[in-house]
Amino acid sequence: MDELFPPFEPDANEPRPRRFGPVPFRMIAPNMITLMALCLGLTAIRLAFEGKFEPAVIAITVAAVLDGIDGRVARLLKGTSRFGAELDSLADFVNFGCAPALILYGFALFHLKSVGWIVALIFAIAMALRLARFNAMLDDPNRPEWKKDFFVGMPAPAGALTGMLPLYLHFLGLTFDAWAAPAILVYVLCVALLVVSTVPTFSGKTMGKRVPRAWVLPIFLAGVAAFGLLISFPFEALVTISVAYLLTIPVGAAQYRRLAKAASATPAEPADVSLPKP
Repeated sequence: MDELFPPFEPDANEPRPRRFGPVPFRMIAPNMITLMALCLGLTAIRLAFEGKFEPAVIAITVAAVLDGIDGRVARLLKGTSRFGAELDSLADFVNFGCAPALILYGFALFHLKSVGWIVALIFAIAMALRLARFNAMLDDPNRPEWKKDFFVGMPAPAGALTGMLPLYLHFLGLTFDAWAAPAILVYVLCVALLVVSTVPTFSGKTMGKRVPRAWVLPIFLAGVAAFGLLISFPFEALVTISVAYLLTIPVGAAQYRRLAKAASATPAEPADVSLPKP
């Protein structure tokens, strides 16, 4: 029997299973920020079902702020990971795809019944497709450096915040009855198309890496003023930011075309064809 079933002896060349040690906190902190943003997105869905659209919109706005922070914190602490990237994409789909779609449907699109629900579905699925394309482009090693200043299409947080522009106007006193539902439907559909389009938009990821010393104090004051305006006049500020962002889309596309034309006109460096030394 021993000849038929010899005792198992591990191969010395086979790698042994590694015992996992403690995870450093720098890997946990960015993911905790992402999870807090996800909690806000889920809470916004609950508030929308209860008809509390104003706190639901605020929850999505705070989730967008946290979404802009978690990646920078991960890069600052050198805590980036594949797990964090996947978790961030899943949270973005809930926060900026599902939650805004349900909020918009409960706010106005329900007047159009099945047609309104179809547009809400298109908005959510457009976010999923945009996030999947973004993740696929992360693995592209041949992407030029100058293209990192641009997104392909409207990013998910910007799409969610600009898509809820009708709600900001409603909170400021503009009345949206059933007659306005078709106009809101067309606007939401246009935002969804911008999200999945290939229109280049400014990313802002490379901004702020180096700040001139003379600009530090003015930037502090401008940041405090912007924060005060956002807290004191939140929906006026959101309307201004949304409209301003929409106006920058053609500017970003024109800048992208100029840079692409300059990059294509730059001659490639000649290859080294010198003979090897004997």
